[in-house]
Amino acid sequence: MARILGIDYGTKRTGIAATDPLQIIVSAVDTVSTQELWAFLETYLAEEEVEKIVIGEPLTLDGEPAKITPLIVGFTRKLKKQYPDIEVVSHDERFSSVAAKKVILQSGIKKKKRRDKTLVDKVSAVLILQDYLGHHSY
Repeated sequence: MARILGIDYGTKRTGIAATDPLQIIVSAVDTVSTQELWAFLETYLAEEEVEKIVIGEPLTLDGEPAKITPLIVGFTRKLKKQYPDIEVVSHDERFSSVAAKKVILQSGIKKKKRRDKTLVDKVSAVLILQDYLGHHSY
């Protein structure tokens, strides 16, 4: 089996998570500047076998697309074109940042470290991917 990659796409930073090759455990990989995302993906996908990429789909509380949605749609199209052998899917990411902040707070991490927005992005990517797996486990 191959890994599944989870992406929490943002205008400034993008959180990235991945499963183990057996697709059992989800771990935070990194938070990268969105400007550097393509270079990161190129390197990561050359080094790791990935069968699917799950991209967080930001929706408002009433299910409407968020302001960032057009950027994510463009990113998704480019990703599918660049890597046609990798399945790319979207998954509802509502509340992932809120849940990530709650997880970080409950983990006992010191206040200074909790303010690190890159940590929130990584944890959000983990939560998006875990939620996806929970809804699509066979």
